[in-house]
Amino acid sequence: MTLSDAQLDQLAGRCLMVDVEGPVLSEEEAARLRKMRARAVCLFRRNVPDAASTRRLVADLKRALGDEVLIALDQEGGAVMRTRFLPQAPAAMALAAIGDEALARQAGGAVARGLKSLGVNWNFAPVLDLNNNPANPVIGERSFGADPARAAALARAWMDGHLAEGVACCVKHFPGHGDTHTDSHLDLPVMDKPQAELRDYELAPFKALSAHAPALMSAHIRFPALDAEWPATLSPAILTGLLRRELGYRGVAITDALNMKAIRERWGQPAGAVQTLKAGADLALVLQFADEMEASFDALRAALHSGDLAEARLAEAAARVDALIRRYPSVSDYDYAARQRAADEALFADAWTRALTAHGEIPTLPAGQRLRLVVQDQAPSDGVSEEGLAADALIAALSRHHALEVVRFKERASLAWSTLPQDGLFTVLASTTRERYGRREQQEWRPDLHLALWNPYAAADIAAPALISYGFADAALFAASRCLAGEIAAAGRLPVDLGQPHQEQ
Repeated sequence: MTLSDAQLDQLAGRCLMVDVEGPVLSEEEAARLRKMRARAVCLFRRNVPDAASTRRLVADLKRALGDEVLIALDQEGGAVMRTRFLPQAPAAMALAAIGDEALARQAGGAVARGLKSLGVNWNFAPVLDLNNNPANPVIGERSFGADPARAAALARAWMDGHLAEGVACCVKHFPGHGDTHTDSHLDLPVMDKPQAELRDYELAPFKALSAHAPALMSAHIRFPALDAEWPATLSPAILTGLLRRELGYRGVAITDALNMKAIRERWGQPAGAVQTLKAGADLALVLQFADEMEASFDALRAALHSGDLAEARLAEAAARVDALIRRYPSVSDYDYAARQRAADEALFADAWTRALTAHGEIPTLPAGQRLRLVVQDQAPSDGVSEEGLAADALIAALSRHHALEVVRFKERASLAWSTLPQDGLFTVLASTTRERYGRREQQEWRPDLHLALWNPYAAADIAAPALISYGFADAALFAASRCLAGEIAAAGRLPVDLGQPHQEQ
């Protein structure tokens, strides 16, 4: 197959997904995207301040690039929800704590309806990583649990509901990100496990759902038993040998973001884009730096012209992406009716309530009782999720049933537990970040009750009964407030082993 320069340029651009700066597409950005022949754009919270702005941005992208586009974002549920203005879906682990496949299917459909109303046609969810490592800094409540069969069944139900609404989804992070101590946003994790163990455990959900998932995202992790040289995102042995030949996967394979330090600081985004497409990916996700997006496009063109990257390989990749767009087009006329939205909000509120999980004996605190609440002022983003829970939101929720004396701190290191009044007032510690507790807090902090409102594994670090919510949506906070007042019970069941108190690395 011999293509013209223009055709080679088009192939290069059709195998890149990029991002834009904000909620308004500038003329400069539109020109850059057209020059790169782009047709796939990833959105983040900075792009989606409200529904109207998001629809305008999607419309402007389609005017610049044509109607056959992929508009994607991460809308997993829980802390990983790029939109503030759509109904706040439960985290995967919240659904696992309930264990109801019918509810998971309904939740997946409701998430898709919200995205469809914006013109978004691709969601980077659900997570298939099995969180069997309590020290994992990046997965946690994003996982459907530690049991491969149960996690796969719930993820399949969620995915079926989502796809039925006409929005593509994307299982991740192949071949498994659950058993790592390192965040690939910050460094390159290594999962040094025997091949048989990886196949029996980490790979099990991907194998179970490979025939049903229209798209899959790779992990920036090195698996020495599968490839001694390359991390999964750049590995021919994993993306072609394992994924395509052994598992028979036929959908679109996209990389995790190549601007993450695991890839960018070792290979750079342009070289990473070339290598991942050689390895068997169909889309290289190149983000954040406009010059690196253009350099990646140029690197793919150069690799095609030199023969380092086969035309047939990119034509195969482009054809898979074409098929995904045809099957799940971006629509501009879907009416997310107020009645349907209200029903979806009620569904999610019920799920957050049913997911509440007791770790130890949760006392009933009669309405009106005065409590001391110890809480961080503002929880910053962890680089994967958006920012965590602001203290004011939690105070408002708990004040519905109890009188509060609030002790606020900016960072954990600034709070000395011994300085709290020793007056017998019932003291509640709220954990509003993904961060685990270190030795100092484990030894010195002694609340009467722990509200683990983000990372459930934090409940293992503090010597107190804990109420676990798997997230901090308004409905989760209101449910926690009702539970403390004795109006409802915590009926969820932990789908993971919390393990021992955190050991700092």
